[in-house]
Amino acid sequence: MALLNILHYPDKRLHKIAKPVEVVNDRIRKLVADMAETMYAAPGVGLAATQVDVHERVVVIDVSDSHDELLVFINPEIVWASNEREVHEEGCLSVPGIYDEVERAEKVRVRALNEKGETWEVDCEGLLAVCIQHEMDHLMGKVFVEYLSSLKQTRIKNKMKKLERAM
Repeated sequence: MALLNILHYPDKRLHKIAKPVEVVNDRIRKLVADMAETMYAAPGVGLAATQVDVHERVVVIDVSDSHDELLVFINPEIVWASNEREVHEEGCLSVPGIYDEVERAEKVRVRALNEKGETWEVDCEGLLAVCIQHEMDHLMGKVFVEYLSSLKQTRIKNKMKKLERAM
């Protein structure tokens, strides 16, 4: 396994739309393992392949307190979303140190493949619902700050560019 480099907003590669995974093979399983290691080391609760400059529809999530309940979503799709909406504070490994409130569906049902290539479904609510919607946005080339006002987006962009220059 290897730690992968996480892209930082406003890197244009974060806006690439991920392509479906054609076949779940050893390359994809290695990507999943490397993404999980990267997410845990960051530390974070979710990571989309887009964030590590791999533009395929792969997401890893672990919202457990013990950090030992990894969920793998390959080619995820939301097959149902509740009409009820909730606002949660979100952060992102690609936008370190920035947190803000985003409104999303309160509950979603997601269908995906796991690392064995098997189809599975999960009903999500709470942090898991927020996280899967956030990570699936990445696969569509959208970063959570794009839900914020243009003024906030400009401030965040400038702050991130300043941090990048300082590194």
